[in-house]
Amino acid sequence: MDKFKIEAISIEVIKTLYKRFLKFPEDAANNRNAPFHEAFLNAFSDKFEDKVQDIPYFISLSSWLHGLNTTLGQSFFENVAQILSDGEKRTFRQNLNNLPQIHSGQTRTINQIITDLKNSSTKPDISQETELIIESEGVGDLEPGKQFTVDVFFEDDTEVFAVELKSVKPNAGEMRGEKQKILEGKVSLMQSYPDKQIHYYIGFPFDPNIDASSQPVTSYDKVAFLESIIDGLKYFDPAETLLASELWDFLSGEEGTMELILEIINNIATPNFLEIYHYIMERKIKSPEYIDILTDWNLISEATLVMNDEAIRKELTSATNIRMYNNSVFIESSSNDSTDYNWRRYNHLLGLIS
Repeated sequence: MDKFKIEAISIEVIKTLYKRFLKFPEDAANNRNAPFHEAFLNAFSDKFEDKVQDIPYFISLSSWLHGLNTTLGQSFFENVAQILSDGEKRTFRQNLNNLPQIHSGQTRTINQIITDLKNSSTKPDISQETELIIESEGVGDLEPGKQFTVDVFFEDDTEVFAVELKSVKPNAGEMRGEKQKILEGKVSLMQSYPDKQIHYYIGFPFDPNIDASSQPVTSYDKVAFLESIIDGLKYFDPAETLLASELWDFLSGEEGTMELILEIINNIATPNFLEIYHYIMERKIKSPEYIDILTDWNLISEATLVMNDEAIRKELTSATNIRMYNNSVFIESSSNDSTDYNWRRYNHLLGLIS
């Protein structure tokens, strides 16, 4: 894989770990009051025995884990998917002038498809559904299409790809709404890109039903996975579903992508993460192991600056250059406990020697 994509994924890993480290509960001293949780958990005290000694801390840890799940679902998976595919999150709406009008016949067709799937009078079939939508083009009056946002959108000369990323445990009833959104989005994309083939998928980052003790964690059983989701097979054709390694390989166009992502995470996600992070922030560029640390974390951009430090320092002839040189490697925000690589500093310093 392209080394800059590996770096970009690594930075997403660093951002995620940094925030979760700062929020990790060291003890239950600052635990929010949760009397109902504690009361209910009394019923499980025999099951917690020898496993959980501190119930308030257990509640704090559960809250922290929920935060990690939210971070992965709302930003990490989406950002990594966009990096791999060279895609973007894109919104289609009328006030952006990128949402076309569609024919009322197409809206009726979509509603009928959803009704038939709901009543189980038909099974999901991506080819048949697309054919019905195409056949209804030009039928009825023109009407505004419905606004929608695609989590991962990319296109080439002949095809358009859209992927909705979802949690591996979607809420009850969510699959029907996602199916309708995808069908409505597909109609709008057909109107916006009449000369291109439209592909619209729903994607899940991993298969939670796989027995990791006997199978690779990257493997999957798509039909069994959809069956485990409420209304999964009722609304979605396996052909429009991307799961686990299939999803990540599709986005990157390369095999072994999920394995690579996990390798990157495992390499950075160590108990001494914060220690290494702060070491990088101290910029001990004269230290012989500094380049090795940057390389281990795939921070090739920062390594480039360090290897060219002597040449860069010769160009520090203005206040702006000196100030940019002294900027931090990572930009931290106390308001939301976040961090990100300082690309502004990197681009400025690299420009001094380009």
